[in-house]
Amino acid sequence: MTFKPAFRILVASIAVASAPAIAQNIAVVNGKGIPTARADAIVKQVVAQGQQQDSPQLRDMVKKDLISREVLMQEAEKQGYAKSADVKQQMENARQALVVQAMVADYVKKNPVKDTDVKAEYDRFVKETGDKEYHVRHILVDTEAAANDIIAKLKGGAKFEDLAKQSKDTGSANNGGDLDWATPSAFPEVFSKAFVALQKGQVTEKPVQTPNGFHVIKVDDVRQAKLPTLDEVKPQIEEALTQRKLQAYQEELVKKAKIQ
Repeated sequence: MTFKPAFRILVASIAVASAPAIAQNIAVVNGKGIPTARADAIVKQVVAQGQQQDSPQLRDMVKKDLISREVLMQEAEKQGYAKSADVKQQMENARQALVVQAMVADYVKKNPVKDTDVKAEYDRFVKETGDKEYHVRHILVDTEAAANDIIAKLKGGAKFEDLAKQSKDTGSANNGGDLDWATPSAFPEVFSKAFVALQKGQVTEKPVQTPNGFHVIKVDDVRQAKLPTLDEVKPQIEEALTQRKLQAYQEELVKKAKIQ
């Protein structure tokens, strides 16, 4: 059979037009195509997370998963689940989360944390933390009178470790009131202010009151603090400053919004 030139051109055109359509989909389920770009995005995400390397096996697994998902999705739509009010609300919540996530990622990219800001935050941390660590013990009681009684007994020769057994702080009571080594910033200011004024082996002359009760504090020892270097904590500081930027950005937008 001999085809006319016009018919041969038409067949060729259809073939050329069909090729890109096939290439754009990794599969077609009940007439609905699954875009290759969707599979590529999943593979890229898996590789970026370090879970697997890009390979034919990974792509085949992704393809099978997307086909199964499409089959289930079509059946769910057929049964009317896509019209469910609860599902629609969840889809809207997911849409909002994705859109906001994209905006936030772009904001962070355009407003990166500066090295000077990281250094300033590190310097503030070092200043607040101090250059010394203290090995502290304490006895916690309900009343100031009880605390004064303990101080009097200590002056009379009683052992701190023995009196600590009556402490309300059950976590340290059976360990002689031991709070281990720590920097002043690890404690409430009124508590740390009391023990940094003590020398090694000294006990507070007066009870120290906090919301938890009255404390009798002893300093066992003092040493130079081993603070992390800037390079060691830089990632954490950058993350904290980024979150602070985002919080300020959000508060600014809320402030400008017309809320009724």
